[in-house]
Amino acid sequence: MPELITGKKTQKQLDAMREGGAILAKIFADIKDFVKPGISEKEVDEFTAKKIIEYGATPTYREPVPDFPGVICISTNEEVVHGVPSDYVFERGDIVSFDMVITYKNMKTDSAFTMVVGEKPSGAIKHLLSVTEKSLYAGINAIHGDGTNTEEIGAAIEAVLKQAKLGIVRELVGHGVGLEMHMPPDIPNYYIKGSGVVLHEGDTIAIEPMATLGSEKIRTDSQDGWTITTKDGSLAAHFEHTVLITKDGAEILTKIR
Repeated sequence: MPELITGKKTQKQLDAMREGGAILAKIFADIKDFVKPGISEKEVDEFTAKKIIEYGATPTYREPVPDFPGVICISTNEEVVHGVPSDYVFERGDIVSFDMVITYKNMKTDSAFTMVVGEKPSGAIKHLLSVTEKSLYAGINAIHGDGTNTEEIGAAIEAVLKQAKLGIVRELVGHGVGLEMHMPPDIPNYYIKGSGVVLHEGDTIAIEPMATLGSEKIRTDSQDGWTITTKDGSLAAHFEHTVLITKDGAEILTKIR
């Protein structure tokens, strides 16, 4: 069975990821309070940039790699991930996913969440958001510590999404994170027999299920080269946490403490 480590880290580096993860969670809490009908995506990006600096971190997306045109990905309605902040003004009922990586003391943490603008989700939208988030925690709960195989995480996520009859975005996966924004191994949101990687205590990974109310097929916007949307125009949701593998379980680093 292949083994691939996300990069050996010192206790100081792990502590930096805990601190950075807490900062990222705090910024997301600020964004949830800030976003409302009449606010534009670019206004959220500007607000977020100020918060990152205020809390002592730096925006990873503005580093030479990936050199993204913003500090946060904002994906609205049929947009799945990597949405470039635009002049679009949010309307009541819009579904918006926010995905961001920050750097704190040279270490990266990554997280994402989806919300409905200006109202509580209901009906099919509530189903999409609640189940996608549930699948994230199913993947995290599948981690039993040192020796966990990434196949176990993918299988747990897939089981939740399939039972709910949601489209599972298979072309995009989770990943290792910490020393860099994207590191091995890949963390698929579905089961692939024989392709798993063994995780060890001290590894840090980003688990990020993405689901739709329609087809799993996606496409990349030909104009900005970043924004990924559903091919059929169906609504999408995305939830993500950075997780530390412990001796006998997992620690969520990007959860508000």
